[in-house]
Amino acid sequence: VLFPRSLLCRFFTNKIFSSVGEAVADIKSGASVMVGGFGVCGSPENLLPALAKRCDEVEDLNTIVLSCGNDYDLANLLKTGMVKRLTTSFVALSPTINKMYSEGDLELELIPQGTIAEKVRAAGAGIPAFYTPAGAGTIYQEGGFPISFEKDGAIKLFTTPKPTGVFKHHSYVQETALSADWSLISAKRADTIGNIQFHGSAQNLNIDAGKAAKHTIVEVEEIVPVGELDPDHIHLPGLYVERIVCPEHFNKPIEFMTVDTGKEAQHLPPNRERIARRAALELKDGMTVNLGVGIPTFTPSFLPEDVEVNFQAETGFWRVGPFPKPEEIDPDVINAGAQIVTGLDGHSFMSSADGFGMIRGGHVDVTMLGSLQVNKFGDIANWSVPNEATKGMGGAMDLVASPAKCIVMMEHTDKRGNPKLLEYCNFPLTGKYCVNMVITDLAVFTISKAGFTLEEIAEGVTLEE
Repeated sequence: VLFPRSLLCRFFTNKIFSSVGEAVADIKSGASVMVGGFGVCGSPENLLPALAKRCDEVEDLNTIVLSCGNDYDLANLLKTGMVKRLTTSFVALSPTINKMYSEGDLELELIPQGTIAEKVRAAGAGIPAFYTPAGAGTIYQEGGFPISFEKDGAIKLFTTPKPTGVFKHHSYVQETALSADWSLISAKRADTIGNIQFHGSAQNLNIDAGKAAKHTIVEVEEIVPVGELDPDHIHLPGLYVERIVCPEHFNKPIEFMTVDTGKEAQHLPPNRERIARRAALELKDGMTVNLGVGIPTFTPSFLPEDVEVNFQAETGFWRVGPFPKPEEIDPDVINAGAQIVTGLDGHSFMSSADGFGMIRGGHVDVTMLGSLQVNKFGDIANWSVPNEATKGMGGAMDLVASPAKCIVMMEHTDKRGNPKLLEYCNFPLTGKYCVNMVITDLAVFTISKAGFTLEEIAEGVTLEE
């Protein structure tokens, strides 16, 4: 049966809601709510405050977020007491979350960032479970990490062990799909039947979150007539979308304003500059490289002029470029450290699930990241310090479990002078048997079955040091 186009358009316009309050009015106590975005980039900045206003009637929400930003809209939702459990990969930038967690006001379930993205993607695709190398042999897989505390500080609830499987002599963690009752996501534009178009890094979890819930609500900057969006540029088909709302105002917050002012950049401390300069020598023309936050982000500054490297951000960005000029700032173009950046010619954006798939699938040549400890087996610990505020593992567990060459860049000792290269790590592990090279401010080491091998000593440093 063929229906007139005009009739179909009228039928689907009931997806458009007049206000964000009306759009979230049916979310009830005990619901699971998935929130799109990475930090504040692509976060539904209007839907979250609208939901927070319903704090007198809604409670015990289970909220799923890829990575928490600073104390912005998500933290304000948590402050209302509506949220019972938060499932995420990273909370270090939110003092509110750490305070609520440590004081027993919030359950916190930490999952590697790439694993969350893939769990959500699997849910939308009808895949009940899968195996991933991320976290195998760590406390994440073995269980025993605190989910919640009593008011007196006693641990109330622990994580439980996850099933594992062995494939081609390697251990993998079994993960189940992660769906939700509601998804709240943000996009650039929609047409009147719900086809959605995202912009830049704001694809992140938004695309897959839009597919993984029973009900998907999208706030957009613009609604256009059906047929106006190029079918080749629709990222989320309208069949996944139940409600659309176009708020009057978007603040488009920026987590880390990083701008190229044209002035000479501030120098790194000499010991850290030494690490970044030496690490740049490991990168060859044409490589695809993932850079962790901290010292690794300075490595591109020391590349030879004749070497062009494709830098990749696991949040879904290939050929990441330098910081923008003031007139080039785009809040929706960020790297994995939530810094505002640009893209080189030929750059592309994708979902976070695809960004991590690039890494786990062996399509990235090198991953560089910082660490708290590395041991002689190539184990790395870089996400948690006992008796200190929880940060979360972010994407590190996925990065070190990939086939890419893993280079750790860190100072040789901690602030107290304690060595960071050890026989055995005493912090919770990020990954096992994964580090290939360590570059410190004193020396360069490779790691094999024989343990550490000293390859180079930095200029002016003695063997005794």
